[in-house]
Amino acid sequence: MSPQQFRDISYNGLWKQNAGLAQLLGLCPILAISTSMVNAVSLGLATILVMALANLAVSALRNFIPYEIRIPVFVLIIAALVTVVDLSFNAYFHDLYLVLGIFIPLIVTNCIVLARVEAYAAKNDPLSSTFDGVMMGLGLVWVLGLLGAIRELLGAGTLFSGIEMIFPSLSAWNVFGEDYPGFLIAILPPGAFFALGCLIAAFNAINTHLAARTHKRPPAAATTTSQTTPAERAEPAEPAPAG
Repeated sequence: MSPQQFRDISYNGLWKQNAGLAQLLGLCPILAISTSMVNAVSLGLATILVMALANLAVSALRNFIPYEIRIPVFVLIIAALVTVVDLSFNAYFHDLYLVLGIFIPLIVTNCIVLARVEAYAAKNDPLSSTFDGVMMGLGLVWVLGLLGAIRELLGAGTLFSGIEMIFPSLSAWNVFGEDYPGFLIAILPPGAFFALGCLIAAFNAINTHLAARTHKRPPAAATTTSQTTPAERAEPAEPAPAG
C-alpha cells in the first residue's frame, strides 16, 4: 500500500466519506445508543472490529466467491464475526453487554459494514481492505463519541458515565456538579436528532469553508515570464529594412 493510498483511505474514512455525517449510514444505532459517551464508543469499537475482520475475510476470499451469491456470503461472514464479538462482550464485559443489548447483534444488518465489504473489500487486496475497515470504523467512532458526549453532558451534566463497567477503578466525571438539574430532552430521542443535525450542519459548513478557501487560492506564477537581462531590455530594436 503506497503512502498516497494510505492518506486517501484515512481521509475518506475519517472525514470525506464519514459514515455518520456524509453517508448517513447506520443511523439507528447512532441515534439510539449515543445517550452516553461510553455506550457510544463501545458500540463503535465493536463495529470497528467487525468491519476490519469482515473486510479482511472478504478480500482474501473474493476470487472464490461466485458473483451471483456474493451478498448472502458477505452477510454470512459478517454474522459469524458479530456472533464472536457478541459472545466476547457477554463473557468479558457483561454489564456493558446488558446495556448495549440488541445493538451488538444488529451490527449484522448495519449498512456501514455491508457497504464497505461490497464497495471496497470485494475489489481490493487484504491489507488495504483491512485498513479501510479500520478507518471507516474510526470515522464512526469519533462521531458516536462526540454525539454521546454532547448528549450526556447536556442531559446529565456528566462525562464517561458507565466507565466502571469497563474499568471498575474509574468513575464518571461530574462536570456541572451535583446540583445540575439536567436537560432531559438531550438524552431522549428528539435530542439525538437535534444533536446529530447540528453535527451534520457543522460538518457541511466546514466543508463549504474549505472548498471556498481552495477556490480563492491564487494560481501559481506563470512559467513563461521573460528571462531577458536589463541590458537586453535597454537595447533598442533594430529598424525594419526599407521596402
